[in-house]
Amino acid sequence: MTTQSHSYEETDVELDLDQGEDSDSSSGYDNSLSTEGLELEERQALRRVVGMSTELTDISEVEYRKLLLERVLLVGVWTEGSAEDAENSLAELKLLAETAGSEVLDGVIQRRKKPDPATFIGSGKVHDLRDLVASLGADTVIADGELAPAQLRNLEDKLKVKVVDRTALILDIFAQHAKSKEGKAQVELAQLQYMKQRLRGWGGNLSRQAGGRVGAAGGGIGGRGPGETKIETDRRRINTKIAKLRHELKALKGTRSTMRQERRRHSIPSVAIAGYTNAGKSSLLNKITGAGVLVENALFATLDPTTRRTTTSDGRVYTFTDTVGFVRHLPHDIVEAFRSTLEEVADADLLLHVVDGSHPDPLAQIQAVREVLAEIGAGDVREIIVINKADLADPMALAPILHREPHAIVVSARTGDGIDKLTALVEASLPQPDVSVDLLLPYDRGDLVSRIHSEGSVDTLEHTGEGTRLAARVHAGLADELAPYEVSTTH
Repeated sequence: MTTQSHSYEETDVELDLDQGEDSDSSSGYDNSLSTEGLELEERQALRRVVGMSTELTDISEVEYRKLLLERVLLVGVWTEGSAEDAENSLAELKLLAETAGSEVLDGVIQRRKKPDPATFIGSGKVHDLRDLVASLGADTVIADGELAPAQLRNLEDKLKVKVVDRTALILDIFAQHAKSKEGKAQVELAQLQYMKQRLRGWGGNLSRQAGGRVGAAGGGIGGRGPGETKIETDRRRINTKIAKLRHELKALKGTRSTMRQERRRHSIPSVAIAGYTNAGKSSLLNKITGAGVLVENALFATLDPTTRRTTTSDGRVYTFTDTVGFVRHLPHDIVEAFRSTLEEVADADLLLHVVDGSHPDPLAQIQAVREVLAEIGAGDVREIIVINKADLADPMALAPILHREPHAIVVSARTGDGIDKLTALVEASLPQPDVSVDLLLPYDRGDLVSRIHSEGSVDTLEHTGEGTRLAARVHAGLADELAPYEVSTTH
């Protein structure tokens, strides 16, 4: 994970984290209200999760993981659901940390009714976590959740190592993988919005900004009385940069909108591929269209949307668009920054919702993706659930999905199993042109025959002595151009 400086805003409330720490850590659980009503065994200190340590042999298979920059310890708070749900969430955090280029040393979970507002895991458990960090030699702690500025500050002050939350980790991965100008601008915008709320000054950095010569007392013209602090200056610069990025993205959004309008003008149906990260969306796009998009067994390997044209079995043109992958608790700043990209999904005629059939909890993945789809206004787009990685999935584990999702199909993008059935289902689900025509076209108007095939749907076609006789369904714009050749008007 690339090293980034994190600064957090000072608060007026000073928290005495040392108070009661000995009693808390010695008893093995917090005496806070957030643990009342829980069984004693559920409140045991920092329950270790098995299998969190990174296997170096696996890491070396991915090119950008060969250089391990940080040794990290994962910590999560289990507030609801089963222990399996909590462990699955931490296992996903492990994959995110490894994707960022880190070596995961261990992972622990604290059982609480709600995260501690001061230290996320409780002041007593911070002492235990500090001992664990020292014994493992970790230089970074990653929390499975979004930490408030005060929580980040307090944890770093107590643990004496860098603390990163889930949001900052995802932003870091996005920053590594963004390739296009639009993608880089979107990631930078999300990072600045995240950073703006976490500015923090130290010592002299909090002093007033002085103008002209500074006297012995550190004053001088412009430095006396109310003035602008260093934090205010930094925040103003960030706001200026955010405004500039939004202006750039607005221009890029206009370009993307023009391309979409051009496809709409020609009534080209669009199919969007969305789903959980690493579910196989790019592999599926490559298998159907031969797009040649980067495929990597890693989270968020591709961020920039890819649109490719393909044709139905009867020659009708439509598009496939691969979009950025989703993940549970996807940062709100990311959703906002990538909104113009995600509009490809909201404007689509059909949505292929790709699910990793080999994942331990595919139903949770479906729910997480649908939450984001609803947030971007794509909740009403017609949806087909595509359960990918059938060659790795347990058929018994797929039964609940097939039972709950009537419009679901099982495929394997790697082996090609089920791809033909999926293609046929997509073609049958595309919106049909709404104007029926009965035409007799001269043989010198082969261009119109070609357009009918690519933009409409041909029902019957016959070559006669007078020309090409065909019955078809086309969109209104093309129907107007074909009006002179209607059989009813010529005979």
